[in-house]
Amino acid sequence: MSRIGKAIITVPAGVTITENNGVVTVKGPKGELSQELTAGITIEQKDGELNVNRPSETKQHKALHGLYRALINNMIVGVNTGFEKKLELVGVGYRASHAGQKLELALGFSHGIVLELPSEVKVDTLTEKGKNPIITLTSHDNQLLGMVAAKIRSFRKPEPYKGKGVRFVGEIVRRKAGKSA
Repeated sequence: MSRIGKAIITVPAGVTITENNGVVTVKGPKGELSQELTAGITIEQKDGELNVNRPSETKQHKALHGLYRALINNMIVGVNTGFEKKLELVGVGYRASHAGQKLELALGFSHGIVLELPSEVKVDTLTEKGKNPIITLTSHDNQLLGMVAAKIRSFRKPEPYKGKGVRFVGEIVRRKAGKSA
């Protein structure tokens, strides 16, 4: 991970980064995010570039160096442009609708699933005739967005025989052959 940690992060205009007692705060047009730094990892900012530094060459510090560089980069991208994940519902009768921050899913169970989404995540559902319903999630927090998308996918993971379930758009599901007679 040390190669990732050594890469310099360019800070776009309109994004401010502050460090206070080991907590990095990134503010931008889409919102504000903060991350606590541990194990002596420090940041150094000058001329619109950000550099993440580690205290020693131990394996632990090298791994954390790359981790925190990636997290800070995701925070900068998030508050500047934001992130988006799309989920596709594959199956007969699978539906999705939203009202505010509540997502309602019909995934073939005897009951509907209602999921209350965090305020940082915006949801949009699209249902077109002849196509699978698509759920679009957008947020400035990549970690939270990934957790919400994984939670929705966990309600009905794609199965290998017919491919039915909740999957990410573009995800390839390995298919198995059924029973042979």
